[in-house]
Amino acid sequence: MDRKEIEELRERVSCVAVLETAGFAIDAKESTRRAVKYRRASEIVILTHEGQGWFDPLGDAKGDVFALVSHLESVGFPQALEHVASLSGFRSASPVWQTGPKKVAIVPVFQRWLARSSPAPASGVWRYLKRDRCLPVDILRQAIRQNLLREGPSDSMWAAHTDDTGTVTGWEERGPDWRGFSSGGTKVLFRFGAAAGLRICVTEAAIDALSLAAIEGLRDGTIYLSTGGGWSPNTETSLRHLLRQPSAQLIAATDANSQGETFADRLRALTDELDRDWLRLRPTADDWNEVLKQRGG
Repeated sequence: MDRKEIEELRERVSCVAVLETAGFAIDAKESTRRAVKYRRASEIVILTHEGQGWFDPLGDAKGDVFALVSHLESVGFPQALEHVASLSGFRSASPVWQTGPKKVAIVPVFQRWLARSSPAPASGVWRYLKRDRCLPVDILRQAIRQNLLREGPSDSMWAAHTDDTGTVTGWEERGPDWRGFSSGGTKVLFRFGAAAGLRICVTEAAIDALSLAAIEGLRDGTIYLSTGGGWSPNTETSLRHLLRQPSAQLIAATDANSQGETFADRLRALTDELDRDWLRLRPTADDWNEVLKQRGG
């Protein structure tokens, strides 16, 4: 098969075909137009570019349809090519979005962040966070003082991810009808609380980090983090930086489900490598925001 035929095959066969024939199922609740999540037991693959690209949120693997087959089946390119060719007539039954939003010019991440206002009482985002998510006013005000929140479109919250210098690299987007991550942004860490805190609580979403802080009363010496549901090399580098002090303790406060346990295991492996204290803090509901809502805020 020559290069032209390989390129035609890459365009013709979606990653959806590979996942569905491998026993993965779409997680509609956790999917967005730009990122469609598939699960198989504890394994997760997220499709991008309308099914032509993918990445593993629990690792560093990503690529095209051939790389996906190689990743799942642990085979080389020739075997992956043969497998993809066998799927050239496959038709998906999954409700994957067929068309994406119109392309727009991408303004640099930090400029887009600065152009947005902080949430204000009586605004749509404020109501969403206080009423729908039960976040206390004092927690919201503290997060705003730390320059962590912005008002996004359609009453959605933007929660900043920053690098070790404090530079905004992107943001989690959460709203009544939308969830995602900033276009062109980079997941590192959402950081709330004591910047130099030695008690380091890691959650999977900014709203969960804020919820846990509310439940604990914004505990002294604690920094509440969110990975945004991913684990990039930048995330790991920042966690290593935060754990540089021998007295640092890492709290794996991830969700009470298979994905949360996988994240917790990875966090424990990191602390074992660095010889740091580790603790699993498991929510009594699926996540910390559910716990907060059950308590009435």
